[in-house]
Amino acid sequence: MDYENPQYLVDAKWLAEHIDDKNLRIVEVTGIHNANFENIAKELCYGKQHIPGAVFLDVASARGPFTPPNAEFPLTWTEPAQFAAMMGELGIGNDSHVVLYASTVGQRLYSCAMWCTRAWWIMHHFGVRCSILNGALEAWIAAGNPVTAIPGHYAETEFQIDENWQRGLAYKEDVLTALNGNGSCCVVNALPAEMYLGQSDVVYGGRRGHITGSVSVPMTELVDWNTGMFADADTIKAHFDTAGVLAAERVITYCGGGGCATTDGFALALLGRTNVAMYDNSLWEWGPDASLPMTDPSGKT
Repeated sequence: MDYENPQYLVDAKWLAEHIDDKNLRIVEVTGIHNANFENIAKELCYGKQHIPGAVFLDVASARGPFTPPNAEFPLTWTEPAQFAAMMGELGIGNDSHVVLYASTVGQRLYSCAMWCTRAWWIMHHFGVRCSILNGALEAWIAAGNPVTAIPGHYAETEFQIDENWQRGLAYKEDVLTALNGNGSCCVVNALPAEMYLGQSDVVYGGRRGHITGSVSVPMTELVDWNTGMFADADTIKAHFDTAGVLAAERVITYCGGGGCATTDGFALALLGRTNVAMYDNSLWEWGPDASLPMTDPSGKT
């Protein structure tokens, strides 16, 4: 089968052919964290080499421009006025076509996809027409295309947000309603399987395991670890089918805080699913609250 929405991905050949299009905006969103959860990728990656014309957008910092300044949790969904101003400053208008990409320094390439999907998920629901460069910066370079260290720039403009932007966003109350409902809404954990099973030393929110009643579809199964390419439609469908996700009328994805969950959401969007939302703050909010149900299959808790 083919993707229902193949336009959400572009390859290096397409980008090279359209790089001079008037409305094209190329945006790098690489994320590399230091010990303070600050994104240092602009210096380490973008500042050394990037696709000609591209601008840099920090979507990975815990308290970056994609997060409200007074947010309680890292990576909280940005506010409408903040987002509109950010797009305008970057030169992204309602007639723009944004191509998002990332690069890697000593990381698995799937992490590139995660930051791209975080940017895509929020931008798409706010009304930006955007696609992801499949295979990251590495695919662009492997195809023989040029890179530069000269910063890109687009003329400032205005951006009007989609009034229905909250359709891609879910809150704690939505998750509780789904868990206590009739099964029409499926809650999906997008973290690696060992985290879902409580077997990892990486723990978000202080409690191991997963939200009770949620199913596991790790984002790492949806993206090739070596190439950063998204899996084909049949593979993506098979993973969601196996977990029972595609039988649900509505889907809520979650992870540690707002990265992996968007990759699952994006993969579902590729398949044509529209009734999907990401649980904002995810386990960073859910984990510390002992009144909220969690299951730890490992028994280590």
